[in-house]
Amino acid sequence: MSPESRLVELGLVLPAAPTPAGSYVPTVRTGNLLYCAGTVCFVNGQMTHVGQVGKEQTVETARAAAEICALNTLANIRAATGSLDQVARIVFVSGFVNAVDGFTESPAVINGASDLFLRVFGEAGKHARAAVAVNGLPRGSTVEVQVVAELKA
Repeated sequence: MSPESRLVELGLVLPAAPTPAGSYVPTVRTGNLLYCAGTVCFVNGQMTHVGQVGKEQTVETARAAAEICALNTLANIRAATGSLDQVARIVFVSGFVNAVDGFTESPAVINGASDLFLRVFGEAGKHARAAVAVNGLPRGSTVEVQVVAELKA
């Protein structure tokens, strides 16, 4: 089943591709690789999750924020390629978790994004990954996700 068909089957609707909040572009293609700028948990112009995990947010709410970041990334990929069916695989995911000092559960949070990619792309959604805690993210976002995707030739 194609990624676009899986979206429908899963009942997922991609948001409009986020507008860059600075001096950058949402995606850059070089060869068959598409580098996606970091996305935060923005929906309809509003931040859905603000604050640090371990303070204003829990691991569970941050995991939901990571899923929203992943949906925003998919919206950027679709805007760049015309269809998620152009993706050969998700290669790498960098996940940043706005968290209190000493927070060690970043992998559990970023699983929200990773699991979404697996549901949408199946085996092609398996990827290498980094998941790190930081002390702040743009606009107070709880999570930010960056992706490298391989496109079909």
